[in-house]
Amino acid sequence: MSAETLVAPRTDARSSLRRDVSVSAIVAGLVAVVVSYSGPFVVVLAAARAAGLSAGHTTSWVWAISLGSGLSCFVLSWWTRTPVITAWSTPGAALLLTSLGGYRYSDAIGAFLIAAIGMTVVGLSGLFGRLITLVPSTIINAMLAGILLPFVLGAYAQVPNATAIALTMLVVFTVGKRLLPRYAVLATLLAGVGVASAQGQLDLGQVRFALATPELTMPTLSPAALIGIGLPLFIVTMASQNAPGIGILTASGYEPEDRKLLGGTGIVSVVLAPFGCHAINLAAITAAICTGSEAHADPRRRYIAGMSAGVCYVIVGLFGTGLVQLFAAMPKALVAVLAGTALLAALLGGLVAAVQETATRDAALVTLAVTASGLTVARIGSAFWGLVAGVATHLILTVGSRDTRGR
Repeated sequence: MSAETLVAPRTDARSSLRRDVSVSAIVAGLVAVVVSYSGPFVVVLAAARAAGLSAGHTTSWVWAISLGSGLSCFVLSWWTRTPVITAWSTPGAALLLTSLGGYRYSDAIGAFLIAAIGMTVVGLSGLFGRLITLVPSTIINAMLAGILLPFVLGAYAQVPNATAIALTMLVVFTVGKRLLPRYAVLATLLAGVGVASAQGQLDLGQVRFALATPELTMPTLSPAALIGIGLPLFIVTMASQNAPGIGILTASGYEPEDRKLLGGTGIVSVVLAPFGCHAINLAAITAAICTGSEAHADPRRRYIAGMSAGVCYVIVGLFGTGLVQLFAAMPKALVAVLAGTALLAALLGGLVAAVQETATRDAALVTLAVTASGLTVARIGSAFWGLVAGVATHLILTVGSRDTRGR
């Protein structure tokens, strides 16, 4: 079934919206948001903590990415009559774990803004597909894997120092992947909270759910930040988030209008960048919750799931202060293990995709090694140097070669 059939305009939008609402679609949107905040969201808080951001800046960041995800989910789903699920860039947040603290906050905001402008231009122009083909996908996936690998390893490194919490969470995650894979991360979070509470390590007395107050930061431009944050953020978001997001919609029987979807998320990112939003993009894992038959048997009525997710995102964002305080009250080991397990699937996907082509395996391995090393030169982070090293290796090994397939 074509997307034009799936998302064809209705003659009476109001009546069709009322007719299309279903409990299953609303619940699907809610579940997608719960999964986002119980997994990928932890990466954002970990990056904010590693960079030493103030509570105000952290709250504003949470408000911006939540509001951006909510508005784009709701508007794009309603506009296209497609279950469009958006979120913040998880690989982008992982990138900031090691790079954000090395720059002035205003310079980082400037890098966010320039990256968002780039995403918008590429999205609206339809250049996305052509740009991605310039760099072998295996090298891009190797860069993603290199960004995520230290974070995942850090989860297992918590075992000696916080044995009860770490082991319990890892066991629950493994069992959850076997029995209820969709809720494995959520079960891991609940298990960690339970153990931490039993040990008296969870202090929720200071948690107050009040309306979040966003903080505007005027962006400044730093060449080092643009290269060390902006360029890698643009690449990983477009290649590792938007591309799979479009793939999920396509695999579910839709024909996503990439200019509308990528242009829309790009514009939202531009508007909210001064408030701390690093990037809003199409989701993949949570999108699968809303694009399948679990949301609704009729594909034409699944867009309600996207609108439901949008409303939930906005509600959570409005009370971002309490959410930040809630996660801040958790032990560092709990947050580290939760984030690491939440990124395992993304790491596995990156590693598998990085080595699938024999001709580029050497270049991909170099990219992975340099990126994971944490190398910083001229205040530019390892993600960029991993990309440079990988592309250079690829060119040296293949340019002029008669057989570039590595046989």
